[in-house]
Amino acid sequence: MKRIIKFIVFSAFFSCYSAEAALFDLQEFQLENGLQVFVVENHRAPIVKQLLLYKTGAKDEPLNKGGVAHLLEHLMFRGTKKVPDSSYNDIMAQNGAEDNAFTTRDLTGYHQLVDVSRLELAMALEADRMENLNFSKKAFEKERQIVFEEREQRVSNNPKARFSEDFNKIFWNNHPYGKPVTGTETEIKNLTAEDVYAFYKAFYTPQNAVLVLAGDIDLPTAKTLVQKYYSTVANRPNHQTVENVSASADGSSNFKLTQTKKEISAPQLVKQYLVPSLHEDPKTAYALMILASYLGEGDNSFLNRTLVLTGKMAGAGASYDALATAGNVFTINALLYDNADAEKAEALIDKTLVEAFQKFDAKALENEKIKMLAGLVYVRDNPEETAMLVGSMAALGMSADEIENYEQNIRDVDLSDMKAAMEKLKTSEKVGLGILLAGDKHAEK
Repeated sequence: MKRIIKFIVFSAFFSCYSAEAALFDLQEFQLENGLQVFVVENHRAPIVKQLLLYKTGAKDEPLNKGGVAHLLEHLMFRGTKKVPDSSYNDIMAQNGAEDNAFTTRDLTGYHQLVDVSRLELAMALEADRMENLNFSKKAFEKERQIVFEEREQRVSNNPKARFSEDFNKIFWNNHPYGKPVTGTETEIKNLTAEDVYAFYKAFYTPQNAVLVLAGDIDLPTAKTLVQKYYSTVANRPNHQTVENVSASADGSSNFKLTQTKKEISAPQLVKQYLVPSLHEDPKTAYALMILASYLGEGDNSFLNRTLVLTGKMAGAGASYDALATAGNVFTINALLYDNADAEKAEALIDKTLVEAFQKFDAKALENEKIKMLAGLVYVRDNPEETAMLVGSMAALGMSADEIENYEQNIRDVDLSDMKAAMEKLKTSEKVGLGILLAGDKHAEK
């Protein structure tokens, strides 16, 4: 519940669909107050996943109020007038529910996995805290301290996290994604209850949320319960979000960051490229998903076969942040054997990418499609994964038709699309290189 989750939707999870039928058979409706609702029936077990996603996260925080979105996430568990202080946690535990929450740059989510007989209770509690948050001064002080301690433990005392945060800040510069989701220590200490309530009132509204119900529930029942508990939640004044902001003009187009951390036992390299988003260029985005899988997902990926199994590097991978709303990146990561390798690591990575692009053919494309299409079978059968996938897509701007047609879009990617995506990577207008060195003899930079 009270932890930061980097909201990653793995390409194997959102890139594969049945050719003969819609992936989820989504059913959708919307309340008069603007709440968008998706229902995915799965009657294999008497359980339902409820996921409420607010289309807001760290990117929407006011200047110098970093961490307020995450602190609000914590305080959402600290009471309303009907359910005071920590009663929410007690009620969920007593009813056998599994519940949690997360904050990312783009989204904040609250979710419960419950027996179908407890779904109405979960809905009543979630709808109540959507408009009636009422925490005490004592609860605020306690949760702010918890958030501060999380920051210290997971970032301040973690050299890899500090390096990643520094790299991210340089890459995005003044772009909203340059801010840490946690906020800084100073920002957290200076947050007030008024800051939290202001953010809550601005963004936690029905028209700024997506509700997903996945599992042992049908559409008529869903409509009845959602109408009963969520339709009475009133909207508040219009909010302002940061959407589809270009990152190309922020900061230098290319940079290199090198740091030495005495706590690190093995050096690491990260190379990050600014690339088109799903909103900006769907064809390129689908091809980049396939490229990330081909290059660096799994033991049989090109980077693993070429760099790891041959002993040139200790580890290597690739990823593409396809569903970000305000800027997208393609990332190559490598774990090196020693600091001497760091001087030649970038050249080796670049050489390997050229080789990978040259060897990518129709057979490789088909193999990656098969792998990606197979991955979603598990997701479709799992209400938890289904809810997270559907909710994240919808909250980040995809329509029900786009979600259902995802399979065909993957299938339609051809070699010319792949070559175009590779060219986008090679000619990216912003490229960042980060090298994290190890060694007790070096002062931290």
